Amino acid sequence: CFLFREVFMRKELTLEAVRADPYGFTYKEYAEVMGEAEASRAFASLYRRKVAPASQTLTVKTVYRGGDTDKYVFELPDGKCIETVCIKRRDGATVCVSTQVGCPVHCMFCESGKNGFVRNLTPSEIVQQVVLLGRKITRIVYMGMGEPLLNYANVIQSIHILRDRNGLNFPTDGITLSTTGPLDRLKRLREEHLKIQFTLSLHATTQAVRDRLIPGVKNYPIDSVVEAALSYSERHNRRIVIAYLLLPGINDSPSDVRNLAKWFQGKNVMINLLEYNKTTTSSIRKPTRQEMSAFKKRLEAAGLAVTMRVSHGGNIKAACGQLANHYNNKKLQEENHENYYNQSRVRQRRT
Repeated sequence: CFLFREVFMRKELTLEAVRADPYGFTYKEYAEVMGEAEASRAFASLYRRKVAPASQTLTVKTVYRGGDTDKYVFELPDGKCIETVCIKRRDGATVCVSTQVGCPVHCMFCESGKNGFVRNLTPSEIVQQVVLLGRKITRIVYMGMGEPLLNYANVIQSIHILRDRNGLNFPTDGITLSTTGPLDRLKRLREEHLKIQFTLSLHATTQAVRDRLIPGVKNYPIDSVVEAALSYSERHNRRIVIAYLLLPGINDSPSDVRNLAKWFQGKNVMINLLEYNKTTTSSIRKPTRQEMSAFKKRLEAAGLAVTMRVSHGGNIKAACGQLANHYNNKKLQEENHENYYNQSRVRQRRT
């Protein structure tokens, strides 16, 4: 079984709890503790007016802007930092939210897990990443720092809050959850009455390669993960997306094409071919556009539906975890320096 254990302690539903963390509860929960009239006023002030500083627990530490992509670094109440990426579109913006500080999955091509897993985000901390942007948002993607399904209860609660008709009333069709596929949580998600969009971050077609690329889910057989993803598609009658980060010499062989075709040919599936956004992992080479196009054509020739997405925000280090790690490392160094200083003073007093 997976070594990481989800820690979730739902706050007791009291008026004090709701007022202390306003963005962490649904309208129904508000109404239970304060009545319909006050709940309606409170929700209107949260979601239909400018955000009041007293209501927020996240603060914007900095914003990096680069073309069509902005990256927000949010500071949490405990001083840790997370990232939220906003990609501007013609009809609004796509927001990529984080679900954990750090990540227990340790993808080889991602910065989020470089410093290990720290903690889960609360429902409120997830919701505020959307609300505090203060702009028209047409799509929310759970694809930032962390593995969403390893923060299962908080992520599901945040989706309920975002789609609450009395609040943002965000359309379920506009919400996508992207996961590496922890099998037990994937099967649990299948049974939820939430018709959200679903993306499986697959990135390999053999167990050995996937274990190398995503060591945190190596205990889950790749065939079983694929089967569970297809089962989600059938259960909810939805086209699912298979995210496939093209890594030359690692997952682009003829056998990879055959395996993808074996699993997904004739299924309600779209292969999303992704371009690697360079991180500190020197053993991975970014593919050329010619290599991306050639692999796409091979998949299409095998009867698969394929789209190709180029990376956004390379000039602002928008790959998952890059900026947040910078601030979290800096804070850790400051804490270590302070601890060393304090210990030195204690030793001096003793002598």
